[in-house]
Amino acid sequence: MKVRNQILLSGAATIAMLASAAPAMAQDAAEAAPAGEAAGTNEIIVTAQKREQSLQDVPISMEVVSGQKLAEFNSNDIKAVMNYTPNVFVQSTAGNDVIYIRGFGSPPANFAFDQSVSLYVDGVYAGRSRQAQAPFFDLARVEVLRGPQGALFGKNTAAGAVSVVSAGPTSTPEGAFTALYNFDHKGIDVSGYISGPLSDTLSARLAYKIVNQDGYIRNLATNHDDPEVRQQLARLTLKWEPSANFDYTVKAEYANRDVIGGITVSSPLDGPQDPQTTRYLERSALGDEGMQTESLMLSGTGNIALGDYTLTSVTGYSWFNANIVNGFDQTIPGGGGAATNNSVYNSFPERFDQFSQELRILSPTGRTFEFIAGAYYDRSNYRLDQFQGFNIEDLFGSPYFGRIDSRFNQEAESWSVFGQGTLNLSDAFRIIGSLRYSHTSKDGDFAARLVYGPFAIRPISSAKGSISEGNVDPSITLQYDIAPRVMVYATYGRGSKSGGFVSNTLGTVDSTFTFEPERSTNYEAGIKSTLAGGAVVANLSAYHTEFKDLQVSVYQPESSSYLTGNAASATSKGIEASLSLFPFRNFDITASGAYQDIKYDDYPGAACLASQPDTCTPATNNLAGYSPAYTSKWTGSVTAHGRVEFANDLKLDITGVASGRSKYFDSDDQSPIFGVQKGYVKLDLRVQLSDQDERWHLALVGKNLTNQLTTGSAFRLPAPITGVSRAILYLEPTRNISVEAGFKF
Repeated sequence: MKVRNQILLSGAATIAMLASAAPAMAQDAAEAAPAGEAAGTNEIIVTAQKREQSLQDVPISMEVVSGQKLAEFNSNDIKAVMNYTPNVFVQSTAGNDVIYIRGFGSPPANFAFDQSVSLYVDGVYAGRSRQAQAPFFDLARVEVLRGPQGALFGKNTAAGAVSVVSAGPTSTPEGAFTALYNFDHKGIDVSGYISGPLSDTLSARLAYKIVNQDGYIRNLATNHDDPEVRQQLARLTLKWEPSANFDYTVKAEYANRDVIGGITVSSPLDGPQDPQTTRYLERSALGDEGMQTESLMLSGTGNIALGDYTLTSVTGYSWFNANIVNGFDQTIPGGGGAATNNSVYNSFPERFDQFSQELRILSPTGRTFEFIAGAYYDRSNYRLDQFQGFNIEDLFGSPYFGRIDSRFNQEAESWSVFGQGTLNLSDAFRIIGSLRYSHTSKDGDFAARLVYGPFAIRPISSAKGSISEGNVDPSITLQYDIAPRVMVYATYGRGSKSGGFVSNTLGTVDSTFTFEPERSTNYEAGIKSTLAGGAVVANLSAYHTEFKDLQVSVYQPESSSYLTGNAASATSKGIEASLSLFPFRNFDITASGAYQDIKYDDYPGAACLASQPDTCTPATNNLAGYSPAYTSKWTGSVTAHGRVEFANDLKLDITGVASGRSKYFDSDDQSPIFGVQKGYVKLDLRVQLSDQDERWHLALVGKNLTNQLTTGSAFRLPAPITGVSRAILYLEPTRNISVEAGFKF
């Protein structure tokens, strides 16, 4: 209740701030844009169903974040989308950032997990976070689809899908340059693009981004601000249109990202989370803590008209080479910054490549029966090395050094066929049915070895396995226009995610190496409405989602390892709503919120939670009735924008964002003491001065203005690998203020 009130109060405060900052708006109220103009201005076009449609015509609970909105607040990754999309959470860890929708996602501990929420970049499947280093700049929009999307997106979308659409070449020459300096991160963020025709049939767009910034946590051991980010991104897009019946677009994205330092800080185990902005971590035997990633993504999309039909081909290639070196803050909680003698560190070099091909045919619209049909294929290779080192003292105070290495290899291949048909029974009533069959084959092997040390404190083992499986994902939707711009819908749909292997848990053997696919079933009903000539856009949906064989991986401090496998079942149900108001010229406000209730229906063999009795053992434990970690009851955001126009061809734009969520467990063992992130609201603000055509601009950007110290994840670091058992918290970015300048031509 407290966080709900905070969200509402923060939204009200933002509105009041904008209203007081824009006295001219009162006069603009009498000069509201005509209804038709407002409707056209506020319409959002999406491609969630592989066609260009108005967002208000798509019978899916989804949010769309424009590229402009992401650029305004200097967004560099998927985590920024969370601020605008309720029921979406991105877990921050030292390994993989993981997307959760409606409480469901694939935990980051098992690196080889396919994701329950899949990312698509310009139509190309990107199931691993390292594939998506480059896409989050120079975007047209990001579409977030909640609930299973098994038919048209298909591959591993059991919980939802995120579709990233980059900006394309323009028909006239144009360009832009933007430079930002962050006072708190003490560094720059420079980006820009140039776009236009090269000939009558060929156009191009070249975009780039360079980031060179320090971090927000002071490392007392190195006198360095962690995590320092060095990033170079580039994307070249070419579009060839030799005739009105054919076009082909090629995109090449390259990213090189170095992160120096980490985001872990220590906290006591006997009290609530109290994250500090200092840490103490020396260089380990495996090298400097941080992450190095180099990635490449290529895509080719062609459209050819076959009479009234359109044949589309989407070809993709993705590659990355990455290495993560983790250390964990050595500061003893309450110890005044001293370091323990014991430390543990690890490293995870990764190599990955993927090729994919999709073909689909679209029928013309405006007919009694419309359809989309197609086929999809991909293959990939993945290698994960794991180096685990430790420097501890035994019971007698003698030093003990050790290191264990492991290697995981996987080859995967999948293919599917799919179709969706729309039967227009009348101008107002439609029945939409879809079906997809997917087949996946995987071969994997795992082996670990003791590199040095008198004995292994963790088991040494090997494993090998193969998977061959098929999944059928149907859906059916009833859609009815109860008024010219008011639509209701009801959907039944299924989704699935393929099974896989345990990639980086020491002690894995053949019997524990393989886990089963997970499957989801979704029931959803909603209403989408555009009222008052486009001045009011209101959407509401209710859902009930069931998962079977949910794939999980949780940390067990007692064994200092992860328990990976399938939970029996879980159910999430809730309500999602959004409201956009355009009351008068130069002012708009959008609010969105969600409530969810998620529980395990049956979870035998689960790792024990901190709140369970000491007699609990995984062999007899069942978490039926418990909620998963990383899930909040309430999430929401409010965005308000106002503009003041001056007589001398200048204008002032003020945009405020308040986003928050209620409390949640962010430790696997759901400790009620150190594993709870309390509810919060974060405030962002952008104040921009520009000319009327925005040929130049000067802006002040503030993020997390109230300096909320929040954590994306937490776990207990136990003895004997540490001298003092303590909580390790993954601290999210603190308050930061930037100044930005840019121009367009």
